[in-house]
Amino acid sequence: MCKKRVFLTLSAALGLCIIFGMSACRSESSGAVTATSAPSARVAIAQRGDITHVLTLAGQFQPYQVVDVHPKVSGYMKRINVDIGDIVHQGETLAVLEVPELKAQLEQTTFELKQSQDEITRAQHEIKRTEALNYALHAESERLQQASATRPGLIAQQELDDAQSKDLSSQAQVDAAKAAMSAAQQHAEAARADNERVQALENYTNVIAPISGVVIWRYADTGALIQGGTNSNDSTLPIVRLSQSTLLRLRVPVPEDDVQYVREGDLLSVRVDAIGRSFIGKIVRFTRNVNFETRTMETEVDVDNKDLSIAPGMYANTLLQLASVKNVVTIPIEAVVLNAQQQPTVYVLDSGNRVHIRNVIVGLDGTKLAEIRSGISPGDRVLIGGQEKYQEGAEVNPLVATSQASETMQETGGTIDMKAEENEGGDH
Repeated sequence: MCKKRVFLTLSAALGLCIIFGMSACRSESSGAVTATSAPSARVAIAQRGDITHVLTLAGQFQPYQVVDVHPKVSGYMKRINVDIGDIVHQGETLAVLEVPELKAQLEQTTFELKQSQDEITRAQHEIKRTEALNYALHAESERLQQASATRPGLIAQQELDDAQSKDLSSQAQVDAAKAAMSAAQQHAEAARADNERVQALENYTNVIAPISGVVIWRYADTGALIQGGTNSNDSTLPIVRLSQSTLLRLRVPVPEDDVQYVREGDLLSVRVDAIGRSFIGKIVRFTRNVNFETRTMETEVDVDNKDLSIAPGMYANTLLQLASVKNVVTIPIEAVVLNAQQQPTVYVLDSGNRVHIRNVIVGLDGTKLAEIRSGISPGDRVLIGGQEKYQEGAEVNPLVATSQASETMQETGGTIDMKAEENEGGDH
């Protein structure tokens, strides 16, 4: 009997345990469902960082100046002192022409100039002679007039008239001598001008370098007949072509969309792969005109090349900073969506993981990040992707994704890969 009671007691206790265990399991299961009922959402944390836009472009070096050197006069090439590749300096004699008729003209004008100077000398002497004669005759006439006035009738009127006539005649001779002097001076000036003109032509037989540079082509040899370049429409060949290569123009075609960012004084990185040289250049000028066919604007950088290490025609790859912001609030660009009014908005989580939709002002954006000028602060958590699934105040289970704080966005307007070009050339 006692054993039966003990068995019943144990059975009841076991039943209660089973009941309480099932109840506890149900309670835990119900709690788990409640805890996981909020949907998961990927979020990123707003940070401070930098966003930079850079543009890579291929440029080409051009000489600062290219000059075709023509002689002023026609003649035979007596001597040419330079050849292609020679470095010359401004004022250096490049070639000497022989023009025999110029020597005769120069001798003639020199003789005429000397003759005119002799005429001036003779005229000067004639003026002195006539002035002296006039002085004596005038003095004699004055004395006779005074004597006649003192003692009337002492000197015959005929004698007085002759003295006065000689005085006036000598004065006329002085005036004539001075006129001859003026004519001689004018003739001398004309002779001097003609002599200088022919002398200048004679000097032009020495062809002088107008600039310092490199001879990049030679068109004439000794003994050749060279035609003078008398006007810009003349199609005659020059003697040589000079390139000012100690200072180069690096020409870079900037695409139309990026013209707005180009400013004088902007710096850009330059890499010349052909010689393994890199440096920083400064924009000094641009055309302010977009080419109709290429839709680009030519932009120039002056490059010092005193060692002539860079040859005109070489290519360079450049890197130009278009726009940049520093120490700004950045978030992944996929966190920004447009609402029905096309206003940029961001879905932000509060401390209770509830969604709040905020209007924001977006600044500079890249391919991965966007600058937020107002609307959120560093440390705010924002939804990235699938924002259309959430409403204001909705609770989410945040899954924080790692995101970068800064970005450099690189656009390309074309670059030159020297190795690729060499390989293509080898394939051919």
